[in-house]
Amino acid sequence: MEADWGVRMYKKYILALLLINIIAVVAVFNITGLKVNHIMATPAFKLNLQEALAPEELVSHDGLVQAVSSGQLVIFYEVVEKKWKYDLSEEDYQVLLRIVEAEAGGEDIEGRMLVASVVLNRVNSDAFPDTVKEVVFQRENGTAQFSPAYSGRYDRVTVSEKTIEAVERVLCGEDISEGALYFASRKYANSDSMSWFDEKLTFLFSHGGHEFFY
Repeated sequence: MEADWGVRMYKKYILALLLINIIAVVAVFNITGLKVNHIMATPAFKLNLQEALAPEELVSHDGLVQAVSSGQLVIFYEVVEKKWKYDLSEEDYQVLLRIVEAEAGGEDIEGRMLVASVVLNRVNSDAFPDTVKEVVFQRENGTAQFSPAYSGRYDRVTVSEKTIEAVERVLCGEDISEGALYFASRKYANSDSMSWFDEKLTFLFSHGGHEFFY
């Protein structure tokens, strides 16, 4: 009887010890999981392969780790290619930034995108020069096609991050211009100029302070 009692007590001791170890392991796992989830929920926890794999203007990689309701960790890798649709020289790129800032620095993102698109639509049109710089500084019958290029405003502007974003979205192929080749601000244009726009061109739409034509 004493031997049986001793065996039973030994088994209970082993079982209790095993149970304590299991509880400890589960507790450590849960605490570690909470810490990992917290870390992964912070903006700093990002998998960024951009610098390792490609130049900044070409590819952007964003990895995000999320915890689903079951507690399982799921890794999502989103690879967003940012290849430019237009092959611009560095000079043309800088000219485009400055003319967009000069013409639409007070507009929203879409307004700036529209001005950038008009410039690039002209570059792609047989009726206009073939580079951004030539388009921006073109004169027609002595009249500047983009007045800030000759008024001095083009040289005075400071290009903003908002303008950079707008221009790069257009360069990546985002086009909301409906093919517009002209724009004008009726509020500031003289009546003769606006009469020419109204009589010779096709009105497309208005956005912000500009009207767009084809």
